[in-house]
Amino acid sequence: MNVVHVVRHGQVHNPEGVLYGRVPGFGLSDLGRRMAERLGEHFADAPLVYLVSSPLQRAQETMAPIAARHPDLEVHIDERVIEAANVFEGKSFGRRNEILLKPGSWWHLRNPLKPSWGEAYTSIVARMRAALEDAAAHAIGGESLIVSHELPIWMARSWAEGRSLVHDPRRRQARLASVTTFTFDGRRLVRVDYAEPCADLVPAKVKKFRPGA
Repeated sequence: MNVVHVVRHGQVHNPEGVLYGRVPGFGLSDLGRRMAERLGEHFADAPLVYLVSSPLQRAQETMAPIAARHPDLEVHIDERVIEAANVFEGKSFGRRNEILLKPGSWWHLRNPLKPSWGEAYTSIVARMRAALEDAAAHAIGGESLIVSHELPIWMARSWAEGRSLVHDPRRRQARLASVTTFTFDGRRLVRVDYAEPCADLVPAKVKKFRPGA
């Protein structure tokens, strides 16, 4: 069996509530660094043989404590596990998502099935699936670990479990510093597991979806 752990990064320092997306310069908060250290402890004794990170700062900072406990391994930066592109990135949605009420935003909201405001769900699945299969191929004799982002992780899991890609963002099960584990038998995906090593550190979930939270 070939095991690939896909970790979501820790909490980001984002006091303005910006939808940071792929915008550079968004690193972990103090709490996010605690989450990353917890993940490092969680995987300290795991038989990791291959490490992959999104190129974004928050992902690399989350990977750092894990990699520090496996100093013989190189961290491979992979654009395929980056955050999804979004036309609203770099903008603050406001306390009540007021940006969505502006006429200039309406064209981008015309098709939630694709979605029209960003990278197509099918595109995210294709790149995440390729990255997972490559990581699984490197997991011979051990396990691989990828640090990625909420939406790409949820898209990969939705594909793996045969779920609809169209979804309510509030119902994603990919909380901060969570671990979604994909087990392959050769190239065939046979199992998906989910764990939250930092569950006690994750802030309470709000009912309203807040981009950048």
